[in-house]
Amino acid sequence: MQNLNCDLNPRSASNKDEIISFTCELHENLQHALNEFVEDHPNWDQYRILQAAIAGFLMQKGFQNRDLTRLYIGNMFSINFEN
Repeated sequence: MQNLNCDLNPRSASNKDEIISFTCELHENLQHALNEFVEDHPNWDQYRILQAAIAGFLMQKGFQNRDLTRLYIGNMFSINFEN
């Protein structure tokens, strides 16, 4: 697997509560399913779903990280872990 070449600012990299936004294009069928799910489950939103999906995917692919596991479990079960 190829490593990503990126430099992190140590000041911002140490902030555990940092949120990074990105734009993502979804297939129309996926967008409809996401909207339908959120309408039927008001305790979920698109951000929580995407965070849980990405964290779950990375864990299934063998990425082991305690903070990632906390994020995944927290999103799946509406748990807010404090450090």
